[in-house]
Amino acid sequence: MTLAAPPATTHRALHYWQGEFIDDTEATARLADLPALVEEALAEPLPTETVLNACDTLSAALRDPASAVRERLHPQLADATGDTTEMGETLTELAAALARPALERKLLRELGGTGPERLTRPDARETVFEAWAPAGLLVHIAPGNAAAVAPLSVVEGLLTGNVNVLKTSSGDTLLAQRLLAELAAADPTGALARRVVALRFPSGRREWLRLMCAPADVIAVWGGEDAVAGAAELAPPGCRLVEWGHKISFAYLTRVAWQDPATLEALAADVCRLDQQACSSPQVVYLDTEDSEEVFAFAASFAPVLAKATAAALDTGAASPSTGTAAVPPVVGTAIPPSLDAAEQAEITTTELLTRLEQHLGLTKVIAADDGTWRVLADTRPALTASPLHRSIWVKPLPARDITATLRPMRRYLQTAAVGGSRADIARLSRTLLTAGVLRVTPVGGMLDSYDGEPHDGVYALQRYSRRVSVQTDDTFQATACLDDLVAAPPTPAPPTGDLLDKTGVQAQLATLAPEHAHLHFRSGGTTGTPALSVFTNHDYDTQMRAAAHGLLAAGFDPARDRAANLFYCGGMYGGFISFFSILERLNATQIPLAAGTDHAAVAEALITHHADTILGMPSYLWQLFNSQSEKLRAYGGIRKVFYGGEHFTTEQRRTLNDTFGVEVIRSASYGSTDLGPLGYQCTHAHGAVHHVLTELHTLEILDPQEDRPVRAGEAGRLVFTSRTRSGQRLERYQIGDLGRVVEGICPCGSHAPRIELLGRHGDVLRIGTYFYNYRRFVETAQEQLGYRGELQLVLSTETTGELLTVRLEGEYATDPQRARTAFLTAIPELGTAVTEENLLTCTVEIVDGTALERTAGSGKLRTVVDLRTASA
Repeated sequence: MTLAAPPATTHRALHYWQGEFIDDTEATARLADLPALVEEALAEPLPTETVLNACDTLSAALRDPASAVRERLHPQLADATGDTTEMGETLTELAAALARPALERKLLRELGGTGPERLTRPDARETVFEAWAPAGLLVHIAPGNAAAVAPLSVVEGLLTGNVNVLKTSSGDTLLAQRLLAELAAADPTGALARRVVALRFPSGRREWLRLMCAPADVIAVWGGEDAVAGAAELAPPGCRLVEWGHKISFAYLTRVAWQDPATLEALAADVCRLDQQACSSPQVVYLDTEDSEEVFAFAASFAPVLAKATAAALDTGAASPSTGTAAVPPVVGTAIPPSLDAAEQAEITTTELLTRLEQHLGLTKVIAADDGTWRVLADTRPALTASPLHRSIWVKPLPARDITATLRPMRRYLQTAAVGGSRADIARLSRTLLTAGVLRVTPVGGMLDSYDGEPHDGVYALQRYSRRVSVQTDDTFQATACLDDLVAAPPTPAPPTGDLLDKTGVQAQLATLAPEHAHLHFRSGGTTGTPALSVFTNHDYDTQMRAAAHGLLAAGFDPARDRAANLFYCGGMYGGFISFFSILERLNATQIPLAAGTDHAAVAEALITHHADTILGMPSYLWQLFNSQSEKLRAYGGIRKVFYGGEHFTTEQRRTLNDTFGVEVIRSASYGSTDLGPLGYQCTHAHGAVHHVLTELHTLEILDPQEDRPVRAGEAGRLVFTSRTRSGQRLERYQIGDLGRVVEGICPCGSHAPRIELLGRHGDVLRIGTYFYNYRRFVETAQEQLGYRGELQLVLSTETTGELLTVRLEGEYATDPQRARTAFLTAIPELGTAVTEENLLTCTVEIVDGTALERTAGSGKLRTVVDLRTASA
């Protein structure tokens, strides 16, 4: 993937400011205008989708060893790490953190969804809208010991829509600035660049710190107590101070665990990872004992394990450990690794020297490597003690009964505890440690591991950087699912430019789909051929059902008042009933889950018994139900709303439902497909087959029916969808098989969401007797010329004299086949020509019972066109 190169830097341009690199003089001038900058930037909404797209694009570039992005970042990484292996690890860490699945899971965990900025209804029974709004100006004061922290902190600020000003240390490289410039370059809208300022200067430059913090709404500060105190002094009244201070972590082992070699190896690995530089690195090992001799014995047994792990980590061969049986302990600090600076060397030397002095009192014991690469410091006193790090570990006794009393006074500093023991021990000790103030409990060996969406230091960062806001409205907003749709159309990215995808391609993808992306399996109804498999993750399914639920609200469904009977088909892995059960559940609606049953009398009786006033199902089935139970349902007169899916009611059928049965609302419940999920919805102002597009889920293209090019404005074409919310199976440029056109202008309902008019399927256009015919023409003719209200089916076959087109009509609504045949031949000129003048085709009309019409086994849909020519050939 090729990204546009961000602006270049010079030796004086140390700061990144809204898309360009500037020097100190320019930065000073711009800082004075920071409040105005913030106001201007916040006036432009930042969709979460924009941030996710840019981050995922950058993540892909960071994963590519040959990418220009990696090449441009290399000088900063080399200066920051000085180690090729560490450079690769840093890039891998950044790429994983910026990947779309990781960020989506973070958003879901912390803010409840991937569009948290949208004002939606948390309870569909109420016309109250809530959203997560940016705090405003978010200032990040970054640490100097973790290269990835600064840019990733800004990414969290962008995910929450804030304007971000970052301060990195003057001793840092320009890695954060360069990486943020690459992220901004990955966003074609320029919105990210307008929300990012990244400055590099020493903390002694107090005037710059003051100018940064004076207009801040949130200050996120990384560092020790001095750094936090300094930020607190500069925070204006009402500013939220988010402290990411230094923390202490430890391991806690029961007797069974400390005698297990595998546990000791895992503990040593935790000690060696990152040289204990992470807050989650163990600094102390607590043993569930009060016996000093057991503490010393453990230190002696753990020392060689730590020596082996250190040698592997440093890749220098096995170290030469000192054990508890050594007659003469190694001299303190004789071979401190040269990579440590003077302060670090001094701290290690001082700690080790003082600990050795207390050996004479029987309080401590020191076991250290001759080359100074590791040390085990045993102490009989349980008080929590900070380690000098760099593979230095304390060993202390702490009986389980004393955990809370010993650790709770240090609760503000506690972070991670790795617990080793039986399953019962882990459950019991976890609760005790959390009570004492620990924030996270992990297995031994996994202290530095994390998962997407994990709380940081006991809180969700995205919530700390946001405000939860609400808008209360009246009942005129009952059919409004999202207030933002009344303001502007949701932004959607440009569609991909790859090859078009068809059903065969979709099925081929399933062969390589990872199991973690295949939670939920559906089969299509088989309307257009053999039923096809569709696979979703549970999260994908939930996202789609929530979007479809919003669409049903817009269609006029009222969860607070309507009593809905779900009459979609169920079973055989068909998703109709299950999907609408989920949709109604997410709307907190009253639901009567009947499903489509063949005993129409029992279904009608249930509707009446349970006072259903709203029904959802396939038009074919609902039409049969109303007709077979006409007398009973007319007498009941309680069905006010009908929401349908998969097919459409004809004009005459709608008139019958309105006039005969008193139905007030007949509207599409959802436009969708089994493989893509919900695609669109009708609003209360929709007519016919017009639907709003669910742009929060999909990107739509309309291509020429014959050529792979976009149609002109207003023209009909093939609907091609790209699904953007599928974490597993990616359906890009999928030809769904439907025809449609864009409906221009803003809908009378007030929503700016784009609209399309569905114009049937490719399969509705059939060729027989050298001419092309559209199924819809036959339906329209039957309605207009015959006043026909039933279902219509076309059957194509061959006979000895040529091809045969049979039009099947329901006997309840048509009794004269010859009159019907004449109407079709007259109203459809090409049909009349082919039959009466050119003798290319024979046309007949059959009057049949409605139950004799062929339907798909899975969904119960009417097979509008039955082509028997191949089967009889």
